[in-house]
Amino acid sequence: MRIAVTYENGQIFQHFGHTERFKVYDIANGAVTVSTIVNTNGSGHGALADVLKKIDVDTLICGGIGGGAKTALNEANIKLYGGVSGDADAAVEALLAGKLVFSPEANCDHHGEHHHEGACGEHGCGGHEHHCGNHGK
Repeated sequence: MRIAVTYENGQIFQHFGHTERFKVYDIANGAVTVSTIVNTNGSGHGALADVLKKIDVDTLICGGIGGGAKTALNEANIKLYGGVSGDADAAVEALLAGKLVFSPEANCDHHGEHHHEGACGEHGCGGHEHHCGNHGK
């Protein structure tokens, strides 16, 4: 199992499409064996799913995520745990323990019909977590 987390300063970065790095965890026997930081090199949205697929990630933990990115992850057979915030390492440990609190409804496309995926960062996904990714809790 290989888990990726949108990552910034030890925390789960809150907008998948704008993440600049992932922390990738290799899992064996229910525990983390290796973790590494992977830069996205400016890839955005759908391209990020390709980045994850190329490095054999099968699970993603993130905050808010747009519909297009969800579709790309689904097509890449990457299991999504969205709407998660806080410490990245703790989230992975919680997932492995079966205790991760996540939201299957997590998205960043709730701002109204005039919202487009690229605008989520301007709307402050990172600073206003109650707007992105915490629906349905």
